[in-house]
Amino acid sequence: MTTIATQSRRPGLALFANGFRPFFLFGALEAALMVALWVPWYLGFISLASAFPPSAWHSHELLFGYVPAIVAGFLLTAVPSWTGRPAITGWPLAGLFAIWLLGRLTIAVSIHLPPGVVAAVCLAFLLVLSTVTARQIVAAKNWRNLKILAGLGALTLAQAIFHYEIWRYGRSTYGDHLAIAATLVLILIVGGRIVPGFTTNWLRQNNPGALPASFGRFDLAAAVTGGSALIAWVASPAIPAADLPIAGLLLIAGVLHVIRLLRWRPERTLREPLVTVLHAGYAFVPLGFLLAALALWSGERSTGTGAIHAWTVGAIGLMTLTVMTRATRGHTNYPLTAPLGTVAIYALIIIAAATRIVAALSPEHAFVLLGVAGLAWIGGYALFVALYGPMLLRHPRTSLSR
Repeated sequence: MTTIATQSRRPGLALFANGFRPFFLFGALEAALMVALWVPWYLGFISLASAFPPSAWHSHELLFGYVPAIVAGFLLTAVPSWTGRPAITGWPLAGLFAIWLLGRLTIAVSIHLPPGVVAAVCLAFLLVLSTVTARQIVAAKNWRNLKILAGLGALTLAQAIFHYEIWRYGRSTYGDHLAIAATLVLILIVGGRIVPGFTTNWLRQNNPGALPASFGRFDLAAAVTGGSALIAWVASPAIPAADLPIAGLLLIAGVLHVIRLLRWRPERTLREPLVTVLHAGYAFVPLGFLLAALALWSGERSTGTGAIHAWTVGAIGLMTLTVMTRATRGHTNYPLTAPLGTVAIYALIIIAAATRIVAALSPEHAFVLLGVAGLAWIGGYALFVALYGPMLLRHPRTSLSR
């Protein structure tokens, strides 16, 4: 199954020859730097010139810095394949990247700027990305992918709410939760396409036998239930009386997505980590649902924090890195297999997710576990930059069609 277009080699700077190149590379740098700064800031060892408190800065730069960068890298490369439209490359791509980078610089010095200016600069990237994506989809009449625009729109709305909440209350309740929900919906949509698709392709070539179930009514029911549960979870702080029904909906969503994952035959992919990790990343989605359900049922705030980090560090962190490594290897003519260094990247992010969840559930050990989680996260993304940065900065030796 082809979801990402393979572009032929173009003259000029390789970094701006494909949409995935600048955003995967600098998104990974952002992810590593964000946590490298946040952990000592959160623990009181340093301070930054951001108008946001440490936790809000951390959330913003993950959800509205890192995530949009990787979404942009994926969409700018995948949408031309879906629509048959020309890809954005060269100076237009460099301009879009500059808008994203300006947002990061603005947040870094936001204490010296009016809140409205900070919000406007940061919102510009998602607005422009949405416009570019919409033009390609509409021009090609590729209506089946309009749901991607809904996800981008929700993420943009979440960022606007986030900035308003920080300006008005000094913290965010709904903005960051809506951003997590919007990103997870994108994972439900895109993951529901690429996980069984790539698994089927690999199994047919390497392990003939039972294949992942085709998309059907069950998958639609799981996706709709998951999306509804996420919307209810976002709204839950405003309607505490509905905690138990929302917990029930989250529980049902978690069970459905466990079944959905099992229908994709993860146990048959263990010989190829590049495929297995897709399933491992998606597994954090139902884990988050189940922890969120338990949090609302029990009233334990720490369990809710565990759910958030199952979704953010686990599902978002691992799924995005999986797409980044696979797309980079495919577009730079490296074999679609995971060598030892790539497996180490995945292992470090899994360690980061596991220790961050345990840190939330065991506050008495949080000081040590936060350090371990932070180092594993930084190590995973730094290793991606070290191993995949050279691939992203040079043209492939020959063109490759997939």
